[in-house]
Amino acid sequence: MIHHVLFISTPELFLVGLVVLLVFGSDKLPEIARGLGKAIKTVRNATDDIKHEITKTATDDFSSKEVEHFKKQIEEVKDKIEETGSIKRKL
Repeated sequence: MIHHVLFISTPELFLVGLVVLLVFGSDKLPEIARGLGKAIKTVRNATDDIKHEITKTATDDFSSKEVEHFKKQIEEVKDKIEETGSIKRKL
């Protein structure tokens, strides 16, 4: 899964693993993997906390009436932009 995120193909992933194994040796590899796992977990937890805070703040700050009002304004602006797009094509 991580190789899809980093746009690394499977052979490249194996090559990186081989280089890491050669550089650090097999005795340090579990320690490095454990450290990477902890770092990834910490980043995920921090990301989840940030998402939770943003969601909580957004729901606390805006009522549904305000959200509907903003959505209506956005739709009006989108309609105006689409109208100008057809005028531009005609010119």
